[in-house]
Amino acid sequence: MQLEERTVSKNYIYRGKIINVRCDDAQLPDGHPCRREMVEHPGGAAVLCVRDGKVALVRQFRYAYQECIYEIPAGKLGEGEDPIEAAERELGEETGLIADELVLLYVLYPTPGYTNEKIFIYEAVGVREGKQHLDEEEFLNVEYIPVKKALSMIEDGEICDGKTIVALQHYALHHKVR
Repeated sequence: MQLEERTVSKNYIYRGKIINVRCDDAQLPDGHPCRREMVEHPGGAAVLCVRDGKVALVRQFRYAYQECIYEIPAGKLGEGEDPIEAAERELGEETGLIADELVLLYVLYPTPGYTNEKIFIYEAVGVREGKQHLDEEEFLNVEYIPVKKALSMIEDGEICDGKTIVALQHYALHHKVR
């Protein structure tokens, strides 16, 4: 069975600093017309950084949820930016840490029903101290949490961020942490 839908026209409703919103005219595989609501997002890069059995997590207020949440260091891609460069930049900006190597773990599609966002999740290897340099409008705390405790925090609902859960579960599976 044919599954692909065809875009007939892209109709922008809003163009912003982080996202664009469209309501497109499209065609279903059987030829019938439909409308598709779409949020364009440049994508992001995130870094799992574990040193001495502790994971570097940032805790910051997220306006959309109206609460402070735990996340691995992450940020959006700049226009045309290579995801690995964004990951390196975000790790340094948010934590001050520098990795000798970043290994791609996953490309995550967080909400495929309405956005084209992709999050590139890396693991930091050979980490050393640098100097934190947050963006002008960025306020966060860095916390180094034992991996076992972080996994318990997922189970207890204290860590709810999808990319962070994926990264920590990957670490637990591949490093046999229970």
